Amino acid sequence: MNHFPKIETNRLLLTELKAADIPTIVKHAFNPKISDFTGNIPYPYSEKDAIYWLNLANQGFRSGANVIFAIRLKPQEEFIGGISLTIERRFNRAEIGYWIAEPFWNQGLTTEATKAIVKFGFEILNLNKLTSSHLAKNIASGKVMQKAGMVKEGELKEHILKDSEYHDLILYGLTKTDYVTRI
Repeated sequence: MNHFPKIETNRLLLTELKAADIPTIVKHAFNPKISDFTGNIPYPYSEKDAIYWLNLANQGFRSGANVIFAIRLKPQEEFIGGISLTIERRFNRAEIGYWIAEPFWNQGLTTEATKAIVKFGFEILNLNKLTSSHLAKNIASGKVMQKAGMVKEGELKEHILKDSEYHDLILYGLTKTDYVTRI
């Protein structure tokens, strides 16, 4: 891909992260609940963390290692979260990761973004498999994965160390063959 893709759903735009998003990213990610339910978002979350994420997105897109989208609410294109594909070309698969700001929880927006990223991964990137995972205590994230067509593939006991506590990790996956039979 030469230019960053833009994905549109009924209520959302998935677009490139911008430097102008940094204050809003920090505002939403500076929330202990966001950190508690994700494996990689620290608390407290600072401008330095947002800059790191923006650089990761830019470098990853250039190298083909990942595609990190801003989740934006229409029509104002307000930044409300992020969703990504971390690509493993050697195996023709990618891992989906996402987070959404707390004021936007329980509205189906994460599911809408995830379904769009699944379609993008299979139909545009021509990947063979998509995976995702969530901390066992984040039951809502598992429901998002299921609604996006993914199936539970396993559970890794005490797999994540976060804040001096071990957490189980629940794994989900979807193959292109299964995706095609479901659409």
